[in-house]
Amino acid sequence: MTVTDPAANLAALIRCQSVTPAEGGALTALEAMLAPIGFAVERVTAREAGTPDIENLYARLGSGGPHLMFAGHTDVVPVGDEAAWTHAPFSAEIAGGDMYGRGAVDMKGGIACFAAAVARHIERHGPPKGSISFLITGDEEGPAINGTAKLLEWAAAKGERWDACLVGEPTNPDTLGDMIKIGRRGSLSGTITVHGVQGHAAYPHLADSPVRGVIALTQALLDPPFDAGTADFQPSNLEVTTIDVGNKAVNVIPAKASASFNIRFNDSWTAESLKAEIIARLDAASVESVLRPDRPPVRYDILWSERPSHVFLTRNNGLIASLSGAVEAVTGRQPKLSTTGGTSDARFIKDYCPVVEFGLVGQTMHMVDERVALADLETLTEIYETFISRWFGHAAN
Repeated sequence: MTVTDPAANLAALIRCQSVTPAEGGALTALEAMLAPIGFAVERVTAREAGTPDIENLYARLGSGGPHLMFAGHTDVVPVGDEAAWTHAPFSAEIAGGDMYGRGAVDMKGGIACFAAAVARHIERHGPPKGSISFLITGDEEGPAINGTAKLLEWAAAKGERWDACLVGEPTNPDTLGDMIKIGRRGSLSGTITVHGVQGHAAYPHLADSPVRGVIALTQALLDPPFDAGTADFQPSNLEVTTIDVGNKAVNVIPAKASASFNIRFNDSWTAESLKAEIIARLDAASVESVLRPDRPPVRYDILWSERPSHVFLTRNNGLIASLSGAVEAVTGRQPKLSTTGGTSDARFIKDYCPVVEFGLVGQTMHMVDERVALADLETLTEIYETFISRWFGHAAN
């Protein structure tokens, strides 16, 4: 296989059925691309009780600095109804100028292009004056416990240090060159449980409905807005995602009701300050929202989901300028610098080095008939190759 060909690289990766948590041969295929062009490849299996073991890969070319990391994942989401696919989801078939397959966009395509870009750079200029590493997990689409976070800890413990990182997630909404992600909003989730007194719906004076209380508390979280946004981030937004009572009888007032929520927050907040604001709102609403005069304040407790994602913004001008310049040189477009969207593994990497994200157009990710234009694979490879030259040129100065 010629590593300089991104389409051949991607076909090899798509044909590996690496649905989380299975490695499916994808890391083996990537190792076969990287080892012949000089990378020292290590396979790391991470474990934690109650979670699947996950195979990960770390590969490095060079021994000195500056050190550029490329990060991503070979695991993919399930295909859904395989019969609904126009082309088999692990066949990497090409039709109409597109390659079809689960992971084509998210994000085996980005890995295939970066491997091709490094190989082309080596062919034309020799190894970079510094180091390039691949930090690739098999647990981005899953719990993200035994993936990037643990691989970073393992690599740092053995002395690895990085000057910058590019994550190859699909960042472009419509066309290659639209958008670079330079940060991500934080994410915080929790579940409120309101405690009442079970009873007959016809005798409400003998019961205390928690449904009334959970409605009042969730309303306090939804209004007023948490903020109006900042210069770099859109407004923080909380969504109530479930309200449950587990009640199968229409004539029974339930004993408890719960509501789960998720908030994507900007740099007006930390996870800790946001928790304090949420509790303050709930406490106030629990006292103020007594819907019946003979009832005590709403009784509730809250359970926070583990490991909130923290908001971050990359301000490394050299990294951003190198990537923006590469995008514009290849496509003629000036990419928007954005912090929109959900979370990614960049939330772990930002604790080790400056990180930005740029990859393919994401319109078909996680969909039936996920696919990528062959022309986009070539363009992204050219962008990555140009970025490598620009970044090492900047970092060496």
